[in-house]
Amino acid sequence: MEIGVFVQEQTVDKAIEHIRDAGERGLARAWMPQIFGIDALTVLAVAAREVPEIGLGTAVVPTYPRHPSALATQARTVQQVSGGRFTLGIGLSHQVVIEGMHGMKWGEVRHLRDYLSILTPLLAGEPVEYAGETLTGRLALDIPADPVPTLVAALGPKMLALAGQMTAGTATWMTGLDTVSSHVVPSIRAAAADAGRPDPQVVVALPVAVTDDPDAARERAAKVFKVYGALPSYRAMMDREGAAGPADLVIAGNEATVRAEIERFAEAGATEFVVVPFLERERTLDLAAEL
Repeated sequence: MEIGVFVQEQTVDKAIEHIRDAGERGLARAWMPQIFGIDALTVLAVAAREVPEIGLGTAVVPTYPRHPSALATQARTVQQVSGGRFTLGIGLSHQVVIEGMHGMKWGEVRHLRDYLSILTPLLAGEPVEYAGETLTGRLALDIPADPVPTLVAALGPKMLALAGQMTAGTATWMTGLDTVSSHVVPSIRAAAADAGRPDPQVVVALPVAVTDDPDAARERAAKVFKVYGALPSYRAMMDREGAAGPADLVIAGNEATVRAEIERFAEAGATEFVVVPFLERERTLDLAAEL
């Protein structure tokens, strides 16, 4: 199992600083989200030019605001700069964002199927001729680059099945060990096997704090990550796990405790664990580098 790190900053310079630090520590990949801040793909293009060797990825870019041809254009451009180090993570976002803020209809698996049916060939450098229920794509891109692997933020059974059938794997957030082991990994592996695809990537991200005061870390996490306990897709995974809220999913404690907890995800079938530091950052990343 590889170890990555989550980078979310307000400025490009700070994000590049943290990606460079992750590369110098020997971490496998630096992952950036696309929420309401700076454009993740733009930052990763800069990082690809300035920081050698480290893998780069989005976790994740919402599909609805971008037609798949627009996202494929951005992704292949980043891949050209990175020389093949980039992985595109996408997701449906949440109803409160897509409908409440953007005024778009949200939540249909058929949207993701149509999206991937257009996006996937374009990311591979192939033309697409597709007309679906929700999206149409009839075009080709002229962007020399390696194919771009795609991950889907998939948690529910239908989404995991689609991710296994059509993509390189999944990227999870706020999903606990038991749920990864008993639900995410077997579901996506079965779907990939049925589709004749290789074993999928399962990239697991959770808040991590290497600290001598784990109770204080969980108290802080309950405030910092409170919103995720109210979003239905994450709430469903917490209920499956038996977690009252995000604080119950945090990995916190001294080096030995955190190491043991992260290593359990390898046993559960995760292919990469992404450390999301939120307290005692340097100490936490020191351990991540050792892992």
